[in-house]
Amino acid sequence: MFETVEIEENNGVATIWMNRPDVHNAFNAEVISDLTNAFHTLSLVESVRVVILAGRGKSFSAGADLNWMKAAGEASLEANFEDARKLANMLRALAELEKPTIARVQGAALGGGMGLAAACDICIASLKATFATSEVKFGIIPSAISPYVVRAIGARQSSRYFQTAERIDARRALQIGLVHEAVDDEGLDAAIEAIVRSLLAGGPKAQAAAKKLIRDVADRPIVDELVEETARRIAALRTTPEAKEGLAAFIEKRPPHWAV
Repeated sequence: MFETVEIEENNGVATIWMNRPDVHNAFNAEVISDLTNAFHTLSLVESVRVVILAGRGKSFSAGADLNWMKAAGEASLEANFEDARKLANMLRALAELEKPTIARVQGAALGGGMGLAAACDICIASLKATFATSEVKFGIIPSAISPYVVRAIGARQSSRYFQTAERIDARRALQIGLVHEAVDDEGLDAAIEAIVRSLLAGGPKAQAAAKKLIRDVADRPIVDELVEETARRIAALRTTPEAKEGLAAFIEKRPPHWAV
């Protein structure tokens, strides 16, 4: 179905593997198209509860393919805009996927690769992982990835790393909020499995609503309008079949029907 990615599904968990290990899973037009289609496809598969994004080989993703960047530099402004729009839309499709998403980061996550890690809800990294917004080294800026990286690490840290393009090791990434957990290589998949178990215990519609809630309330002032909106949301969810099942399961001391 896809040329540059593979999808594995097991017990409600879909893993999207970027599969260009010979070029460290670097982006080109095909990768962007395949990832976009993979995100949209999995969003429609009801049996999929959690999506893990991973990279084959030594790296998660080393950013843009050099040949692709060179071609972009020689293209017209209009062609560049269309190309950049596809990248921006791909990242948005990942960020707004209505299922929990986890970035499994080993090795390099540079440029767009760091953007992918930031666009996922949760990022678990190997202690050998490295990150960077390296775009200024090529005379450009991390524009398409900026909404997700700034959301993850804040404007203050972004003001440093967007300009210096410094490599960020896993421990530093953990300190600044890009990474949720940094573990030894051999513990990477176990750490992700623990997160997955917690995610599978939650109601899928509630998780989708929680993701939208975060997007809608982040950085807004706490005024009457926001208080009313949050009250309305919880009131609406309390009347859903999923909420009624969750409460009944708790009272009856049994797993809810969605738990796998």
